[in-house]
Amino acid sequence: MRRELDINGVKVNAEFTQKDVDAVFLPLLREWTERQRERAARLIVFLAAPPGAGKSTLAAELERLSQERAGLARVQALGMDGFHYRADYIATHTVERGGERIPMERVKGAPESFDVSKLLRVLEALREADGRFPRYDRRIHDVVEDAMLVHAPVVLLEGNWLLLDRPEWRALPRDYAVYLDAPEDLVRGRVMERRLATGRTADEAERLWLECDGPNAALCARCHTVPDALLQIRAGRFERVF
Repeated sequence: MRRELDINGVKVNAEFTQKDVDAVFLPLLREWTERQRERAARLIVFLAAPPGAGKSTLAAELERLSQERAGLARVQALGMDGFHYRADYIATHTVERGGERIPMERVKGAPESFDVSKLLRVLEALREADGRFPRYDRRIHDVVEDAMLVHAPVVLLEGNWLLLDRPEWRALPRDYAVYLDAPEDLVRGRVMERRLATGRTADEAERLWLECDGPNAALCARCHTVPDALLQIRAGRFERVF
């Protein structure tokens, strides 16, 4: 089954099989539904993966299934990218790499380019009540504040660094975590395609992969905490390892 999805302002084609849905997606949704109803409160689920692994499209598909299948708690898919620092901040700040300071915009998307304390505050508030949530728009390469109202009983937040094994990221409140693993060639191909779709030249896309996207993908893959569920993409299909 094919889907055309809007991911942060960019049209993305996604394809899932019925086996993906029946063997992986629906069991996850049923598990979250059971946990949410036991808690009688909002459930916060993290979906972490390297850039280009397909976490945004997977989150959108899980949201759609939760709306269409009877008996499931409603899932609302949200992106962590709305917690990038604003473009003007990134353009005027630096990060340390190899003992030297470099412009933050050269490594935009790295953990340092996100406002983790803001994300913490927003998630803690969402435990108590509905609220507004920012969105990242790839067409303007910047954050749109208060773009969405969060109202669903299950919030599915996707992003690269949600399971990063560093103190400030481990402090984020969550009730369930999923990690999505994907082969490096798949990740690279999707990231390059996305860069081109948002106005980058081929040379710019290659430079960004070498300086930013590639190192980010490697860090995400090697430095994450243990999730509740591990999914893998193999030959274009989803498998649940545990």
